[in-house]
Amino acid sequence: MHMPEPSRFAFDLVMFDLDGTLVDTAAELADAVNDALAELGHSTVSQAQVRDWVGHGTRELLVQALASVSAQTPQQVRDSAKLLQALALFEPHYTARCATRSQPYPQADRVLRELRALGVRLAVVTNKDARFTDRILDRLQLTPLLDLVVSGDSVATKKPAPDGIQLCLARWGIQPGRALFVGDSSIDIASARNAGIAVWAVPYGYNLGQPIA
Repeated sequence: MHMPEPSRFAFDLVMFDLDGTLVDTAAELADAVNDALAELGHSTVSQAQVRDWVGHGTRELLVQALASVSAQTPQQVRDSAKLLQALALFEPHYTARCATRSQPYPQADRVLRELRALGVRLAVVTNKDARFTDRILDRLQLTPLLDLVVSGDSVATKKPAPDGIQLCLARWGIQPGRALFVGDSSIDIASARNAGIAVWAVPYGYNLGQPIA
């Protein structure tokens, strides 16, 4: 992640996605998925597989995981009672695993510090619930570098709806043309476009295994 020189930086507010953008959370997500699968009597999946399934929320993550360890298609899993079981099991397992193996991406904290030094407002806008978001940011000591954290349960509608971005704009009265969103998925790009702001995509994150370009 590389930011332009101060004299060329054109934004007063920069908002970041969390998972796959600022922080690599794939390892602990894989742990929680495998905990749930084991309770259901299934074999485990790899961290690499989980990385390719992250991006469209917990429900879709578990759909892909269950499809991979059973004879069902993803659509059959979506229509099954097994998915509801998996969702119920995943919640406590992820609560236990959250922030145990998260790691900030290289240079993430440096980028935040350099932007703060320029007087840029910084926010995280994520679909992850606040109780998980806050735990990760606190453990990785990123919270003090942020001016605002907007989690999935902080707004009426999650990304790709523009609610979280609009909340940040309104907080400081910043015009859309002076704001930037940085994310790793098609959902992040759609969120920024729905809010009418610029968006940059990082190439290393989670986008359901698809190249972000």
